[in-house]
Amino acid sequence: MVVDDDQAVRVLLTRYLEMEGFQVDQVPDGGAALATIAASQPDLVLLDLTLPSDDGLDILTRLRRDSEVPVILLTARGSEADRILGLKLGADDYVVKPFSLGELTARIASVLRRTRSPLPQSVLQFDGLVLDLATREVTAGDLLVSTTAREFDLLAFLASSPRQVFSRQQLLANVWDSSEEWQDPDTVTEHIRRIRRRIEPDPDHPRWIKTVRGVGYRFDP
Repeated sequence: MVVDDDQAVRVLLTRYLEMEGFQVDQVPDGGAALATIAASQPDLVLLDLTLPSDDGLDILTRLRRDSEVPVILLTARGSEADRILGLKLGADDYVVKPFSLGELTARIASVLRRTRSPLPQSVLQFDGLVLDLATREVTAGDLLVSTTAREFDLLAFLASSPRQVFSRQQLLANVWDSSEEWQDPDTVTEHIRRIRRRIEPDPDHPRWIKTVRGVGYRFDP
């Protein structure tokens, strides 16, 4: 959730974070933030300190009475005293404006790694595609999809790292047995083609497994 009174900042952050694979809610003030956080239980909050009706530190204090949701403070206040106060009041990180969007994404990922449960994920669920790693079943829409063992391993490997691009050599090294020396990158191409035929509504215009020209393939969440 993005909490900022500046609409341009909210729109910029929302668009960028959605491109990075996040689902983003946005609110313009502290009152709306507290109500929406209680209702929707976001995974992380980006909280501006300068809000029209409430100081961001007051909102953080009230939030910490009832919730452990991770909070990253976004602010133009860059003094050491402000940073120390924000962290003491319960913020998980403190980012001073102006900031790099790339650095902000890295800080979000770092906070989520520290605060999320370490329990292993056995089901990868996306909008219209589900991979059950325990039962090795794939469901596309309402249909249970039949895959070979290698096709499942390849799809699961890609889906476990959404938006990360892998070359065919990297996929060979991670999915295929190293003893299978006869394998070559064309093997990956053929398996990608087969997987697309099984899970894509239109294999010629794939929704899930995208080709990155000159590099390899990525899974789009």
